[in-house]
Amino acid sequence: MTTFDDRQKAFETKFAHDEELRFRILARRGKLIGLWAAEKLGKDGQAADDYAKSVLLSDLEIPGDDDIIAKLHGDLAGLGVGVNDIKAMLAEKLAQAEAQISGAA
Repeated sequence: MTTFDDRQKAFETKFAHDEELRFRILARRGKLIGLWAAEKLGKDGQAADDYAKSVLLSDLEIPGDDDIIAKLHGDLAGLGVGVNDIKAMLAEKLAQAEAQISGAA
């Protein structure tokens, strides 16, 4: 194997690792924001976990955050939670998820 082949393989391995890490962080963020929203809705225990899963699944519908923002806004608008509040919480939960995943790795 040549040096070029070694470098290409290393790059591909790093790319795959980074993508897996990104997926895990976004999945954790989805769960954390779902649990936050569940608390706002007065859910706890299994109901909160089920709601968090539904939020996580909604985040897989289309690329980006628009799908998760739309779901949360639809569910929380009656409680006075706006889109900007949701976006701020997404950023906060992303930082929290990154810390949790990086600490676990």
